[in-house]
Amino acid sequence: MHRLLLVCLVSSLHAADWPQFRGPTGDGVTTETNLPLKWSEKENLVWRTELPGPGSSSPIVSGERVFLTSYSGYGVDIKAPGDMSELTRHALCLDKRSGKILWDYPVKTDLPETAYNGSYITMHGYASSSAVTDGKGVFFFMANAGVFAFTMDGKKMWDVSVGEKPHPWGVGTSPILYGDLLIVNAALESNQLLALDRKTGKTVWSATGFPASWNTPTIVKVGGHDELVVNSSGKLRAFDPKDGKELWSCESIKAAELCPSVVAHDGVVFVLGGGGKAFAVRAGGKGDVTATHIVWQVQKGSNVGSPVYHGGHLYFVNDTRGTATCLDAKTGETVYEQPLMKEKRDRWYATPLLSGDRLYYTSRQSGSVVLAAKPQFEVLATNVIADDVSVTNASLGVSDGQIFLRSDKFAYCFGAKK
Repeated sequence: MHRLLLVCLVSSLHAADWPQFRGPTGDGVTTETNLPLKWSEKENLVWRTELPGPGSSSPIVSGERVFLTSYSGYGVDIKAPGDMSELTRHALCLDKRSGKILWDYPVKTDLPETAYNGSYITMHGYASSSAVTDGKGVFFFMANAGVFAFTMDGKKMWDVSVGEKPHPWGVGTSPILYGDLLIVNAALESNQLLALDRKTGKTVWSATGFPASWNTPTIVKVGGHDELVVNSSGKLRAFDPKDGKELWSCESIKAAELCPSVVAHDGVVFVLGGGGKAFAVRAGGKGDVTATHIVWQVQKGSNVGSPVYHGGHLYFVNDTRGTATCLDAKTGETVYEQPLMKEKRDRWYATPLLSGDRLYYTSRQSGSVVLAAKPQFEVLATNVIADDVSVTNASLGVSDGQIFLRSDKFAYCFGAKK
C-alpha cells in the first residue's frame, strides 16, 4: 500500500473505503475477503437503483456514500441519438445503505461533442471516467466539459477546463489524488497530464506529449520515492508527482489506443496494450531506459482492462476474445489462457478484482465470472442478472463485505445487508 501517499487522507477516509478507480491502492486489490461469491437479481441483492442514464464509470465508496456518473439527453439510443445540445452529464451520490440518490448535479456544455455513431463512442458513451475522493471532497472528470470538485454533500467548490477538444472515440481516464494534487490525464482534450490544486483547481504543473493515452495514471513506489507512470503510444513515461519532472521513459507499445492502467510490484511495472501485447520494465531509472530496464516482452495482453498482480503472477482478460490469462510475472511466460465463457462470446472492458483467493471478472453483457486466484484455471461461480440486459462496462467497487456494480441502467449493491 502506498502509505506515504495516503498519510494526509487517513483522517478523512475509512478502512472500508474504495476511494478511486481500482480501489485505495489503484491496482484492483482489496484486503476484504468476505465478499459474496454468488449474486443475481434475487440472490445477495441489497439494493438496486435506476440511474438517470447510462455510463461506464466505476462506483467509488466513501463512508456512507457511493459516487458515480451517468449521462442523459443524447446518445442513449443508437438508432435515434437525439439532439447533441441536450447532452447532460450527471455527477451522482447514492446512499450506501439504501441506494437512494442523495444528490444529482447536472453538467452541460455548449462545446461540440463526439457524435453518437460508429463503433467506438457508442460502446461506452459520455460518462466513462470514475470519480475520486479524499473523504472531504469528491472530484469528477467530465471530458471536455471540465473537472468538477464538490463537497461530500454536493456543493460545487470549483470547476475548470482541462481542454476542449473532443475525441471521436470518447474519453476514459480517471483522476487520482496525490496529497493536495488532483492528477488528470487530459491527453485527448489537450495532450496534457495535469496536476491541479485540490482546493482551487489551479494548475500546479503540466506535461505534454501523450498520444493515444486512455489510461489512468498510477503511483509506483520505488527506492524510497514515488513515481507517476503513464502509458502512451510508443512511450511509457514516469514523472515526479510533486513537480511533474520527467524521471525516465522507455519504448512502449504502439497502438491507436492504450486503455489499461499499469500495475507494479517490487519496483517492476507491468504494461498491457495494443490488443495482445505486454511487457515489464524496472522503475527507478533515469532518462531513456529502453536498453537497460525492460525485463520481458510477450505477445499476450488486453486492449481495455488492466491487469492484477498476485503471488508472482499477472492476471487479466483479453477484452475481445474473453480469454482469462495468467502470466509468470518474472518471465512473462504463459501459465494458462482459457475462455471465461465457452458458450458465449462477449467483450470484457472491466478490470479484474482480487479478493483473497478469488478473482472477479465482469463482461459487458454476459455477467461476471469468479475464478480461483491461483496459477491453475478454476471457475468458482458465474453470476448473471437476468432481468438487466443493459451493458456493463464498469469495474467493481468494494466496501464492508459488499460489492458495488453498475450497468447502463442500474447501480447495485450485493452482499450481506448491514
